[in-house]
Amino acid sequence: QLQLVESGGGLVQPGGSLRLSCAASGFTLDYYAIGWFRQAPGKEREGVSCISSSGGSTHYPDSVKGRFTISRDKDKNTVYLQMNSLKPEDTAVYYCAATREYFCSGPRGDYDFWGQGTQVTVSS
Repeated sequence: QLQLVESGGGLVQPGGSLRLSCAASGFTLDYYAIGWFRQAPGKEREGVSCISSSGGSTHYPDSVKGRFTISRDKDKNTVYLQMNSLKPEDTAVYYCAATREYFCSGPRGDYDFWGQGTQVTVSS
């Protein structure tokens, strides 16, 4: 079965860290750009990071720049999102998505695969 599976979410205190994983099953991520997105209750989905299919290009919005880092491990067929200095406003369901394009096309773009999401809650 071809799918993306996210993991690593949970409850963390403000200022803490989490590392999310996006693992591919049934296909290789080598030819896909991978995006991480999040959606909080009552809000639109927003992009938080993208890494190109080569891994040579990344993008972060200002809201997470300097705190989040995206990376890919081709041997493990997995993309990671390291989240540091977490804030309550980072609370959301986080999704990863894969596209055969060189780079992501935004939260409303066309993606070949979406994961099921993992909850991140930042609270004291």
